[in-house]
Amino acid sequence: MESLQVIKIGGKVIADDELLDEFLNDFSELEGHKILVHGGGNIASQFSERMGVDVKMVRGRRVTDEDSLEVAVMTYAGLINKKLVAQLQSRGCNALGLSGADLNAIKAFKRRDSDIDYGFVGDVDDDSVNVEGLTQLLNMNISPVFCALTHDGNGQLFNTNADTLAAVLAHSLSENFEVTLTFCFEKQGVLEDVEDDSSVIPEIDRELYAELKQDGTIHEGMLPKMENAFTALSKGVRQVSITHPANLLTKTGTILK
Repeated sequence: MESLQVIKIGGKVIADDELLDEFLNDFSELEGHKILVHGGGNIASQFSERMGVDVKMVRGRRVTDEDSLEVAVMTYAGLINKKLVAQLQSRGCNALGLSGADLNAIKAFKRRDSDIDYGFVGDVDDDSVNVEGLTQLLNMNISPVFCALTHDGNGQLFNTNADTLAAVLAHSLSENFEVTLTFCFEKQGVLEDVEDDSSVIPEIDRELYAELKQDGTIHEGMLPKMENAFTALSKGVRQVSITHPANLLTKTGTILK
């Protein structure tokens, strides 16, 4: 079975020109099949402010009303996605920018089972991914670059968590590939002390994760990333890493098992 690397980068990496340039160099050098998934919420927030669109957050999560969705589509699928694709092409990486609507790649449904209406926010099921279509692209040596947008199949676009998107792509495509999943963000890995960048925890299994979660070492923004990681592992992904983008080739950081 051929290998596939699914790699997710966040908005803080995209906003740092020097860091992004180094990451794209390394991504282009990766051998074999690869998919890039990107966020960009902080950049969307900047554009929202410039356009006079209020950014609404509830319990740390973005509420996507109609105006906010328009900004997200313009920012994620337009500005960020096409800049990344153009820069990858300049490095000899044959990239194709996609949202979930393109190729019917990733379908979603409006978030449910919540006491808060998050607006046009989409969640995904295990059968959400067009595995056959994406496999064909990968076998043509095309590297998909996904923004964090999905659709419901009836013409409605949704804003979707990029970490979740990366995890769903990874475990869905594990039907046809040996998949590794890497979350790249501004830290060196999962830290024992958030104030000490050298306190990286090199390996975390489910038992240790439960302990770190219980004692508060892992909390807030890292929790959804970790939950997505262990879900992916339970559904066929071979390995998940959480690391700094500069470590993409060396694979140092935190390995989840």
